Amino acid sequence: MSISPLQVECLKAGAVAGHGVEMAKRRITQETFDAVVKENIDEFEMEPDEALNEAIQQFESQGVDLSNIVKAVPTAATDETKEDQTHEVLQALQSLQNSLNGSSIDSMREDLEHFTEQCKQGFAQRYLAAQKDAYPTILSCCKKATEEEGALLAVLAALSALTDGQPDLLDTEGRDFLMGVLNARQADATVTCLGVRVVRHCCLKHEQNRQDLVKAGVLPLLTGSITRHSGHPEVVKEGCTALRVMTFDDDVRVPFGHAHEHAKMIVLEHNGLKVIVEAAKAHPHNTSVLSELCSTLSRLAVRNEFCQDIVDLGGLKFMMTLLADSLDHQELVRQVLSALRAIAMNDDVKDAIVNAGGTELIVMAMNRHMANAQVCEQGCAAMCVLALRKPNNCKVIMDNGGALAALQAMKAHPGEVNVQKQSCMLLRNLVSRTQSFSQPILEMGAEALIGQALASHRDCSDVARAALRDLGCKVELRELWTGEKGGLSN
Repeated sequence: MSISPLQVECLKAGAVAGHGVEMAKRRITQETFDAVVKENIDEFEMEPDEALNEAIQQFESQGVDLSNIVKAVPTAATDETKEDQTHEVLQALQSLQNSLNGSSIDSMREDLEHFTEQCKQGFAQRYLAAQKDAYPTILSCCKKATEEEGALLAVLAALSALTDGQPDLLDTEGRDFLMGVLNARQADATVTCLGVRVVRHCCLKHEQNRQDLVKAGVLPLLTGSITRHSGHPEVVKEGCTALRVMTFDDDVRVPFGHAHEHAKMIVLEHNGLKVIVEAAKAHPHNTSVLSELCSTLSRLAVRNEFCQDIVDLGGLKFMMTLLADSLDHQELVRQVLSALRAIAMNDDVKDAIVNAGGTELIVMAMNRHMANAQVCEQGCAAMCVLALRKPNNCKVIMDNGGALAALQAMKAHPGEVNVQKQSCMLLRNLVSRTQSFSQPILEMGAEALIGQALASHRDCSDVARAALRDLGCKVELRELWTGEKGGLSN
């Protein structure tokens, strides 16, 4: 089908809307998309589903990003005219806005719950709702909901759903409400869980929100929620995840964040390591909780002494037991390996891990989940750290089949650059101080596999060449810069 004049204008509008945001992708408004769907129905007499699919194909073929578009045919809001057609999330929002003018808390709660369900349909629904003043509407509901338990839970759930992927929505008023609820309702596990989830959504990829909430005192509330509600797995998971998000440096709009400072504050000022290790002891058989706890420990092991503190608190013993007992749980295995990799940055902890049988367990985990690239990556990375500057540990790794497992991982995942890099670095560390290991590793087929990584992945170039060099193989080392052929230009 040829593109109609309306669609041509829409595509031009999309080009303008996308300019300066993402040059490779154009964007359009929901109204533009809906107009084309309507035209397909009215002018080209298509069935609704056909009209929708045609519009999607037309825009995508022109390079338009539809990730923020609700890809559905608007439904009738009333029985009056087609002009009243709109999307379900906007109908739910309109109903909620109407209920704000009434006196019934029950009606508002029902409308909040319906709006929340619509927001959970996808990011496009949340984005569209935000464009139509959903956030100030929810804040207005917050003021009416504080005294009624059901309404408070409903408004927190709605706020959580709306801010998922849209942290920019949070403002001073919303932050004050959130902190007020978390402070006042610390004993309420359900309210705490929802409030912490809002914190997580508002801090992911948003450095300013992280800093503002930390200044407002959110860290002790997060660690306190884990301790106070240690028997509630969902609260523990949400609290750990929120703490971890506070240590992220994922906001591309700022040159650098306070990730390291926040991690230190969590550990030094709020006893975060002990809180997490103790929480792990309360959930010995809950793999999803334990996975979150291990992942958070990894983010907090940012200083040499913190790594040792985790061992002293019983964290290493807990992780060794966990790994041995949960070898079949792939995601948990990955998180434990990542945690071991993090705490092994301390040289004394390296030895403690090896002496506790960690190397054998790492190799067992890799062999059990050889088809999983992430497990292989973390296993190789953990052994790479254990081997660094530690000839005795290198011998243990070799004796337990660590080098062979790394080469098998390279063979199993030739297209995974991180697996290739970590394997190359491990092999180099194994032979850098113990040349006698070179021949056994070469006999396993290392040279060909490293050469394949070198040829296939540009990011592997330096580590692959270094591994080949230290294995005694012939390798052409690149001169990155010789200082010749002209100077620096202005």
